[in-house]
Amino acid sequence: QVQLVESGGGVVQAGGSLRLSCAASGRSFRSNTMAWFRQAPGKEREFVAAISWLGLSTSYADSVKDRFTISKDNAKNTVWLQMNSLKSEDTAVYYCAATAETFRLATRTGPENYDNWGQGTQVTVSS
Repeated sequence: QVQLVESGGGVVQAGGSLRLSCAASGRSFRSNTMAWFRQAPGKEREFVAAISWLGLSTSYADSVKDRFTISKDNAKNTVWLQMNSLKSEDTAVYYCAATAETFRLATRTGPENYDNWGQGTQVTVSS
């Protein structure tokens, strides 16, 4: 098991930026595929971005491509989501997720592919 704790959420104006952090403990972090998901009120949890365990491969949802960047530092047991040019539709609770499995990131974007989750952090973008 991996314990995940997100931070960095908040309220930001449209066009602004936020950086989310996810601190991991427990199972060897460096061997985990990591991802960010988000869930807006009344909507299903949706894929945002993922990064391979070595950090050499990333995948993004079309809605955030070219605006968001996922990165990780295995030495710090941390994964980040840099969010730029935020829009009101980015408002959601953002969740960090992990799995020990290795797969092609773009082919498995459903939340069922990840078995460890953080508690979430709220991001609100005001227009």
